[in-house]
Amino acid sequence: MSKKPWIAPSMSPHQLGTLNKFGLRPPRGEYQDQLEGHNLEELVAEFGSPLFVTSEKRLRENARRLRRAFQALYSDVVHGWSYKTNYTSAICNILHQEGCWAEVVSRFEYEKARRLGIPGERILFNGPNKSAEILRRAIGEGAHLHVDHLDELSTIEAIARDQGRVVPVTLRLNLNTGYSEPWSRFGFHLESGEAHEAARRIELNPQLCLTGLHSHIGTFILEPRAYAEQMRLMCEFAAWLEQDGEMRIKSLDIGGGLPSRNALQGVYLPPAQAVPQPEEFARAVVDALHQGMEFRVRRNQPLPRLIFESGRATVDDAQHLITSVVGTKRLPDGRRAAVLDAGVNTLFTAFWYNHQVKLTRPPVGPPRETVLYGPLCMNIDVVRSSLQIAPLRQGDRLLISPVGAYNNTQWLQFIEYRPAIVLLQEDSCVSMIRRAENLEVMCAQDELPEHLRSCVPVTR
Repeated sequence: MSKKPWIAPSMSPHQLGTLNKFGLRPPRGEYQDQLEGHNLEELVAEFGSPLFVTSEKRLRENARRLRRAFQALYSDVVHGWSYKTNYTSAICNILHQEGCWAEVVSRFEYEKARRLGIPGERILFNGPNKSAEILRRAIGEGAHLHVDHLDELSTIEAIARDQGRVVPVTLRLNLNTGYSEPWSRFGFHLESGEAHEAARRIELNPQLCLTGLHSHIGTFILEPRAYAEQMRLMCEFAAWLEQDGEMRIKSLDIGGGLPSRNALQGVYLPPAQAVPQPEEFARAVVDALHQGMEFRVRRNQPLPRLIFESGRATVDDAQHLITSVVGTKRLPDGRRAAVLDAGVNTLFTAFWYNHQVKLTRPPVGPPRETVLYGPLCMNIDVVRSSLQIAPLRQGDRLLISPVGAYNNTQWLQFIEYRPAIVLLQEDSCVSMIRRAENLEVMCAQDELPEHLRSCVPVTR
């Protein structure tokens, strides 16, 4: 007969939702010790903690579902994979194998896509900072340029003139749908007429050709009607551009912003209920596109290509983070706290998500309010500010998810090394897709002038 574990006695005040004479305590909480048949403790033993674990199967399924949602309603659809969401090479190439184009917003991301083998004609080049050097390369390689401001437009005009070629461009718009906060710092404002002026400038330049319209209305959009209104406004602008018959818009790009099933801080998102399905967004977009393009149908003209640039909804739930408890304590207000080996340096999205947290062993003892801190010497290093979880002890593992969006791009090299990322392959093998950093990696870019190569105190 096994000996029962000893649980330290404690006193807790009655709280709403906990066990008391007014109600029942919520369930003790789930635990999870495996991912797709792989034991989490064994993964940590092989690859270390903290550890990002990515599911190839889920990633491919997500990409296919998103694309099918739109293609079931519209024939000419392109999914642009948003590199800024997660530009780990293996993740990008999985999505490129699924037919996704590369959507990039900087010289770095453009060059990364090219190094991975993506041709220019399958790259959507967004972003407000494109140097003349990278624009020349992108134009020469046939990338799709999304013009963000007049100075960028001037640079493109100069390059087109110097190279003696006609450069196709897409105009980035910012607009007010009434359903989301306008992102007015990007692109040309539609309602003020700025977009109309930019379009006329392009039309009057024989070395430029306006072939597309792009708009990104925000991030984590929970209202499909926002996209419907966005598409209505873009179609209305396209009709205005084409009224004289001299111009033809070949593509309408609605950007990204589709939500994942994470939990935004301050917003209650019960799993699988509050976040609309991809099919709901697709229906709203395509219905508005068909209605807005009736003028093309009347003229017996082809409809434009539909482009969307989903990142978060594609990758977020395809990745998990395993982290370890390095110490526990009790705070002055009586709450429990645990220090983890992963903090906001590793899990940057902890600033705006209440990530789901699970023990990787059966819970022992009743849930208690607990604060999860990271390992950094900063007061803002908080992974969860309040969590009901069974008592933790040093060495416990926690599984945090979903974490696939933005953490592998916004993570910080600060105080701690950044951890490894592994891939759970569809054939049940496990591959390292990014090695953990070490001192050699961190010092690789350092340069020491000759007189600083010694750290011996100098005698004056």
